[in-house]
Amino acid sequence: MVEKMEKNERKLRKQLRIYMKKVQELEGRGRCTESLWPVICPFVKGGQVHMGHVFSDVSVSTCLSSYVCLPLTGSGSGSAAQAAAHDVDQNKDEKNKMIRHEITIRKNKDFKGMLEYLKEDEARLIKTLITDIRPSTVSATVPCLPAYILFMCIRHADYINDDQKVISLLTSSINAIKKVLKRNNDDFEMISFWLANSSRLLHCLKQYSGEEAFMTQNTPKQNEHCLKNFDLAEYRQILSDLSIQIYQQLIKVAQGIIQPMIVSAMLESESIPSLAGVKSMGYRNRSSSMDTDADGPTSYTLQGLIRQLSQFNSIMRDHGLDPEVVGQVARQLFHCINAFTLNNLLLRKDICSWSTGMQLRYNTSQLEEWLRANNLFQSKASATLEPIIQAAQLLQVKKKTSQDAEAICSLCTALTVQQIVKILNLYTPLNEFEERVTVSFIRNVQSVLQDRNDPPQLLLDTKHTFPVLFPYAPSALGLEAVHIPASLGLDFLVRSGPAPSD
Repeated sequence: MVEKMEKNERKLRKQLRIYMKKVQELEGRGRCTESLWPVICPFVKGGQVHMGHVFSDVSVSTCLSSYVCLPLTGSGSGSAAQAAAHDVDQNKDEKNKMIRHEITIRKNKDFKGMLEYLKEDEARLIKTLITDIRPSTVSATVPCLPAYILFMCIRHADYINDDQKVISLLTSSINAIKKVLKRNNDDFEMISFWLANSSRLLHCLKQYSGEEAFMTQNTPKQNEHCLKNFDLAEYRQILSDLSIQIYQQLIKVAQGIIQPMIVSAMLESESIPSLAGVKSMGYRNRSSSMDTDADGPTSYTLQGLIRQLSQFNSIMRDHGLDPEVVGQVARQLFHCINAFTLNNLLLRKDICSWSTGMQLRYNTSQLEEWLRANNLFQSKASATLEPIIQAAQLLQVKKKTSQDAEAICSLCTALTVQQIVKILNLYTPLNEFEERVTVSFIRNVQSVLQDRNDPPQLLLDTKHTFPVLFPYAPSALGLEAVHIPASLGLDFLVRSGPAPSD
């Protein structure tokens, strides 16, 4: 009997040491004194047995050290020990849950604006966010949402120092964007959408690169979100090249849409009704069938052209494309309008008249007004219209005396000598009472302009493309504020902190 009691005593002492050690470990982590869980064990103090005593609001190790585990007699001692062990194990599970909860709260307070995903979900991410997405899907969200989501995924891969994950995600994203654009090579909206997102991703890689030159406009929180482990300058160059390619594709599609409209809208439509009856005879005969054929493919008006430009502008701005890039698109399209209008004027005698000059000057003024109304006048787009503005003035000024010749030469600085002479030769009198431009007057103009070193160029290059620039444009939006709508189906992405409220 004595041996059995001693054996039980050793067993209980051993259990007590184990429990005390675990409690001390938890105390060392600062957990126990905050919210102490019940510790239920058969203990005695002062020679009395205390079954089911609950300790709280004090240090567990202090309480347990003041108690002495004594041998218990009777058949119930074994069951009491088992019950004590079971209760402590249960309380340990509850405490672990509390610890996990506290860790989650602390992690949420230190949210770093990152999105975690499993490596096997990368293809799913690319398909959902790039391959299958339509601009209308995210029209109600923050502009360039796919770019922000991709960068937040890149940030997490950088945070865990997984270079293969970073490389794989960036490479897969760029290849997927190229495939989408190849599949939608004539869709202005889709091209604009990915131009905006590609350039925004480029800006994010700069803004959060950790390079001081790109951090001057960041908030302190944004600076905390900078990449920690990898230099992605090489991928910034790749994204810059991709953005240039997308921009060129956008311009090609936009020019293809407006090109059939230009000549009719700028030279043939009657945007000034009072001039309808004062066109040259040749022009009236040539255009009568087109003007009356409402269903004809060439019956475009100036207002129709301006509506198309407004649609382009609205789409690009809705997608969050940088205003500087929108201005460059406008400049390129206005060059296209100028080139096709002037070339057509230089090749058609029937429209080189005073009334055409009046109409053309009015049309160009409407285009300039559109630029002002859309905050695009500083984009240098209006400067591209200067040749047709001067051509319109050339059609309207007097063309008789040597003073008139000198005035023309000082006026038409954006036109070459060949273009000036060609327009003078093609000029058609408004009626039989108006004289033609004399040969002597044209020679007089040529003599005044002989010192010019103009290129031997008559027609403008309609395919000329201005170099595109993507000025650095950091975002004021913090990554922690990016909201991902459930409709995108990206529930497999795990936030590294609390989602912002709607």
